[in-house]
Amino acid sequence: MDRQALDQAWDQMRQKYGIYLRLLQVIPADRYLTCPVPGMRSPAELAVHVSATAVRAIAQGVAKGEITADEATEAGTAAELGSRAELIAFAQRCWDEADAAVATIGDVQLAAVVPTPWNFSLPGWAAFHMMSDEFLHHRGQLYAYARVCGVEPPFMWSFGENAPGFRPSREASAA
Repeated sequence: MDRQALDQAWDQMRQKYGIYLRLLQVIPADRYLTCPVPGMRSPAELAVHVSATAVRAIAQGVAKGEITADEATEAGTAAELGSRAELIAFAQRCWDEADAAVATIGDVQLAAVVPTPWNFSLPGWAAFHMMSDEFLHHRGQLYAYARVCGVEPPFMWSFGENAPGFRPSREASAA
């Protein structure tokens, strides 16, 4: 993956993140701190994990040459944020910080081997593949939670219904 390929992959991630933000909005506010599926993270904990660890920490880590994330603090962060509105605002801030980090990444960072807190290292470009896998896996859990909570999640390809900053670009829609 070079910078041009990253730009394309990041544009797709941007649109998927827009769906994710919409998904966070439909989960009932009173269910965020509950565990609708025993043994799994609560929706609030998943939102913190996806936003802070799977997206922001990986993007910032590739930019700086080392991924640092402390998953042990995620449950505490989710509890501190407390409300659905605060969690969604947190998810937006994490996106903004990840996006700013990605803007600084070039071919050198993509080719460099990046240490992680998970006892392995990988090339920067591979970290973005890992991010995508992790993001989609946990977004799927949130889709299941939404249904368990009795709400309809957003259609997973309804990018045009995202907030303006997460909609398909004109160039992509014109193609």
